[in-house]
Amino acid sequence: MTVVEPRLTLERRLLREHTLVIACDEVGRGALAGPVAVGAAVVDAPRSRKRVPQGLRDSKLVPELRRHDVAARAASWVAASAIGWASSQEIDEIGIMRALGLASVRALADLRRQGVVVEDAIVILDGNYDYISPAGEWALTIRPVIKADRDCASAAAASVIAKVARDDLMTDLHDELPAYEWARNKGYASPDHRAAIREHGISRHHRASWSIAEAPTLF
Repeated sequence: MTVVEPRLTLERRLLREHTLVIACDEVGRGALAGPVAVGAAVVDAPRSRKRVPQGLRDSKLVPELRRHDVAARAASWVAASAIGWASSQEIDEIGIMRALGLASVRALADLRRQGVVVEDAIVILDGNYDYISPAGEWALTIRPVIKADRDCASAAAASVIAKVARDDLMTDLHDELPAYEWARNKGYASPDHRAAIREHGISRHHRASWSIAEAPTLF
């Protein structure tokens, strides 16, 4: 399989018309347990002229043992970064798409607290659906881009920064509830995770509506 190295081609083109590019990417969307996270990474004109950090890829393509190092270099490379979260309870209450919008708004709010004028930016959003605008926090220019985390260095940075933070959180939660093996499966629907749900039921960190569907004989 040929590995595509993310570039700054789109970012440089967009920076001709916008002061900033903010790339957003989600992690944890398909998990049965734990929050969803949206990473946001800011690239300005000076960063767009710098070399992309070595090894930066969509987080799914970075070996787990190298992710912390790659994420640290990505965070140092971008002008600013942030992570927004939506809890498993919020996902159950409002649905996954609205939860992604909520997490995105929280990431963007964090950037504002860091001094980033988000209204001056164009937002590259990985995927084909704009879940940020319906959150309605600010009037932003959103550009969904399919495979942005593969092709755009800013989105790859957002992806790996968020992935490392969420994986670390799930590893910490594993220490609280080791039966679910979250240090290994990070809350996704692996066979060991499904088996633990069938044996122990769901925890307060599970997305109840999703996890019950995975083990209907319990309920």
